[in-house]
Amino acid sequence: MLDELLQAATRQRSQRGLRRLLADCKRLLSEQGDLNGLPLARALIGQLDTLDESQLDGLLDYLASELAPDPAQVLICAQAYADQPTPESLNALTSAAEPPRQELLRRLNRTPGGTAAILRLRRALLRRLPRHPELRALESDLLHLLTSWFNPGFLRLERVDWDSPARLLEKVIQHEAVHEIDGWDDLRRRLRPDRRMFAFFHPQLPGEPLIFVEVALLREMPAAIAPLIDKASEPLAAERFRVAAFYSISNCEPGLRGVSLGNFLIKSVAEHLHSELPQLKTFCTLSPLPGFASWLLADPDLASLPAIEPRRLKRLLAARATLLGACGGDLSALQHSACHDSLPTNAQAALLALGSAYLLQVSTTPQGDPVARFHLDNGAGLERLNLCGNMATKGLRQSFGLMVNYLYDLDEIEASHARFRAGEVTHSRAVAKLI
Repeated sequence: MLDELLQAATRQRSQRGLRRLLADCKRLLSEQGDLNGLPLARALIGQLDTLDESQLDGLLDYLASELAPDPAQVLICAQAYADQPTPESLNALTSAAEPPRQELLRRLNRTPGGTAAILRLRRALLRRLPRHPELRALESDLLHLLTSWFNPGFLRLERVDWDSPARLLEKVIQHEAVHEIDGWDDLRRRLRPDRRMFAFFHPQLPGEPLIFVEVALLREMPAAIAPLIDKASEPLAAERFRVAAFYSISNCEPGLRGVSLGNFLIKSVAEHLHSELPQLKTFCTLSPLPGFASWLLADPDLASLPAIEPRRLKRLLAARATLLGACGGDLSALQHSACHDSLPTNAQAALLALGSAYLLQVSTTPQGDPVARFHLDNGAGLERLNLCGNMATKGLRQSFGLMVNYLYDLDEIEASHARFRAGEVTHSRAVAKLI
């Protein structure tokens, strides 16, 4: 009985808090809020940081339903614009179609701490979205606003080095998502003179990296990840730098999911390095292929690959048969290093052929590998596939050990991007010969 009373009291406090929060939202959107926006917005942001899950649910539901456009008014304005397409009628239609919640979010964003609060709110929304499709319109608005607020023109590119604040270096260790950083010694090696690390920062989030990239300065294009992240390796002398290889890109802010930052980061870093080190002639990546294993294990219908030529289809079918024979009929054996130790040459060639088909034929579709689509859409070209590029557990599980070099030719980026958008993957002759 006492527990029930306590729970009821907790619910009542939560509901009262939610009512105060929603009342403040309404005040901030009112004329009074326009005049006294800063104190109201500051108070509202303070409340956002103390919300329990029930209150968050209530707030998101309010934003999605109560602060949506008025359909009847939108229809009236749309008809008026159709009848008389004047600038005035267009402005009226635009104003009617814009959800009031966007203005509320803008007013919050003008307040110190507002940007960070909105990012936290979107994190909460993204967690709920799979179970609450009615929140999709709110998510669309948030993504629209964040894409504008985090336009690369507003971001600051900074090099991260061993002299950077300890708090920033801790965040780098925490958020490295591709190749885990094994403590401070590992990080120190990744910041030696033959390595570079760069991050994007936003003026409203000082000291908070949004996304960072790791670069290895090398003599030649790398084929495997292990030498690049070997913390016991010796640094290469600067006069031997010829290649800049991007080997890790990590997002630090979940609230920015879907906001494109990585493409601008790579291009900005490439231009910075080219200016700093004119001897660099090649800009490339050493990238994972995280969707390949699951694609091949699903036994895809190779005949249905986009624009597959009969002769290529015949070779791919033969390659799959060869690989199955080498693995005892179970391709999942390729997810274990022992299988690769005894893989015959013809089976290795078959694995490369199927990997190149996956990249060339599937990447232009929504089902394509996400890392491949990221780089190819950024204007990179598919340069080389590497056997045994990542023999760590994750690399074997996701890609049977394959890694990919994408080439960023600074003079060809725009043309390669346009070809990819037209359904064609820019690729080297070496890749074409694999099938």
